[in-house]
Amino acid sequence: MQHFAIVTFGCQMNQHDSDRIGEVLRAAGLSEVSEPAAADFVLLNTCSVREKAEQKLRSEVGRLGVLKRERPGLVIGVAGCVAQQEGERLMKKLPQIDLMIGPDNIPELPALLADCVSGGPPRVRTEFDVDAPSFLAHSSAHGPSEGRSPSAFVTVMKGCNERCSFCIVPYTRGPERYRPGREILDEIVQLTETGVREVTLLGQTVNSYSDPGALFAPPRHEAASDWQHTERERARADESEFPELLRAIARQAPRLSRLRYTSPHPRHLTRSLIRAHAELGVLCRHVHMPVQSGSDRLLKRMIRRYTAAEYLERVTALKTAVPGLTLSTDIIVGFPGESRVDFEQTLDLVERAGFVGVFAFKYSERPFTPALKLGDDVSEVEKSARLAELFEVSNAQRQAYLSSLEGADVEVLVEGRGKAGQWGGRSERNEIVHFASPYELLGRLVRVRVLRANKNSLFGELAQAVDDAVLSSAVPLATTGAKELAGPAAAKPLRRLPLSPV
Repeated sequence: MQHFAIVTFGCQMNQHDSDRIGEVLRAAGLSEVSEPAAADFVLLNTCSVREKAEQKLRSEVGRLGVLKRERPGLVIGVAGCVAQQEGERLMKKLPQIDLMIGPDNIPELPALLADCVSGGPPRVRTEFDVDAPSFLAHSSAHGPSEGRSPSAFVTVMKGCNERCSFCIVPYTRGPERYRPGREILDEIVQLTETGVREVTLLGQTVNSYSDPGALFAPPRHEAASDWQHTERERARADESEFPELLRAIARQAPRLSRLRYTSPHPRHLTRSLIRAHAELGVLCRHVHMPVQSGSDRLLKRMIRRYTAAEYLERVTALKTAVPGLTLSTDIIVGFPGESRVDFEQTLDLVERAGFVGVFAFKYSERPFTPALKLGDDVSEVEKSARLAELFEVSNAQRQAYLSSLEGADVEVLVEGRGKAGQWGGRSERNEIVHFASPYELLGRLVRVRVLRANKNSLFGELAQAVDDAVLSSAVPLATTGAKELAGPAAAKPLRRLPLSPV
């Protein structure tokens, strides 16, 4: 067995897991190919947050099954949340599958794969590492000059204790386990030494972080009593060590240009975290803060443990502390029992919060979730209509915001080239920005003057004020040679942060 391919469905955690899987397989001597048809081993890394992802998996397995009949030696594997959720049941339904592993079993993959190749029976390995949690770090063997993106994901925790009634994550990812702070800091420092400029911290409830190694001081509980809509004791309980982790990263990784995190829980948007945002220049001026609904009645049914007023109070305090900060969110429409009044309260919250991005989904029943007991009493027709109405409101807000940036300069971390050959990257407020330049700019921070707002992105040109400083050390693409132009840095598409409801 020589070649493998990975097909990834779902959230940013899945993308991170796929990156680590690729590193594990390469360390075992395999080479990655882009097309499954050219692979000896195809791994489908799955998401089960929404039903649509499972349907995609079944379709993909069906297509690979046709290929397997032509090439009986092809090994088909399934990893991720669907593997964890379904296990033996899925293998019985889809006998084309040879191997299934859960998110915590990635290090075992080479040995399991070798067993399959040597004639062993189909295997299911989906055990949580609750007693001895482990976290796969990036391989430091390759830097951005060899094709790596200048941005990277770093896991700080996994699992979830929130038990939201609609969410299958606690079942597929297990209870919360936190990564030692020393490991996190060491990985980020190593990444910056290879040229990584931006890090996104990952976790199902990333801002609930607590260091198992006691590296950080206890939460400060500062100004907990001045929330109008949250009782003092609840506010104290919402504090975590996450702000201290952010401060430690800022101190110990001075080469890092940008720091992001996803996905946080609103109740851990505390005064301490807001103060960190105001004081740490490395923190980007954009936060994705899932809200799910603007109706208190539905939030209670969802077991979200905050009210719409609490959510608005906290995000307003954050935007006040960090001028220009932008917000995006997740919303579920058609949750069991959602009335027209409930939905209108959600629309009202979207407008009051001023979201510049809304990731909205129709409710779908997920196995093992408490919401199954509530039924699914909103019709598909009504769900679709409400989703369209929500997008009409949110898209108008986003377009107005993007249009307001025309003529302004934004600082862009260049992440790659798009299909049209233009450079692309993100601003610190997470806008997707495209611009043309004949220079090799991968991994550089450049100022771009916005000429036009598109539907979901911005188009601009390099600002003359920084051209000389940036371009004096940049290499014109015309001198790099055909081999380099065809390489990863020239062809790699812009990587966007996939987001899922949490």
